[in-house]
Amino acid sequence: MTLALYGHPFSSYTQKVLIALDENRIACEFRCLGPDQPQHTAEWLARWPLRKFPLLVDGDREVVETSIIIEYLQLAHPGPVRLIPADPRAALEVRFLDRFFDLHVMNAAQHAVDGALTGDARKREEGMALSKEKLERAYAWLEASLAGRAWAAGEDFSMADCAAAPSLFYADWTHRIADTYPTLRAYRARLLARPSFARAVEAARPFRPLFPLGAPDRD
Repeated sequence: MTLALYGHPFSSYTQKVLIALDENRIACEFRCLGPDQPQHTAEWLARWPLRKFPLLVDGDREVVETSIIIEYLQLAHPGPVRLIPADPRAALEVRFLDRFFDLHVMNAAQHAVDGALTGDARKREEGMALSKEKLERAYAWLEASLAGRAWAAGEDFSMADCAAAPSLFYADWTHRIADTYPTLRAYRARLLARPSFARAVEAARPFRPLFPLGAPDRD
């Protein structure tokens, strides 16, 4: 059975897994969740009632949570790009940064998105204020952490970069990375130029009107 991934092209966490699949040229059927393909939604909900995506299906095995999916792919479908290093200490750094981008960048930006989706002006303002506060702290930390590094954890592209690419993409739309963070801005640009992420960005382009804060005319 071919691998199958349930998700949506505009979803940051779906993109995180799509990058990992693309980096290692792993064949996978993409089952888009949306009103045009209700059968995919029905299958997804039957397989994972917690209603979170993406969901990877490999034969009889179902794998959820993006970091676990990427780790699973490296174990079950290894390719030329090792996204989690063999050295345990280096792997620990990658896993930490992966968590940092998911928890302190993507989830921080989500406060503004959630506030905007309510349609309530006060909640929109509160969500944006909270996102800006948290993102500024994350940007400042990353500016120092990324100094002298080509990728998040060093010279090699890793799972941390799979997480960083969509996280920084949408975070910058939410609260733009200021010119006072040149290292971070350059890193985001390198991620956008990476073919695996560039393809994910293009696939999601038709869905930009879904961004409730207003998708900018850039990237």
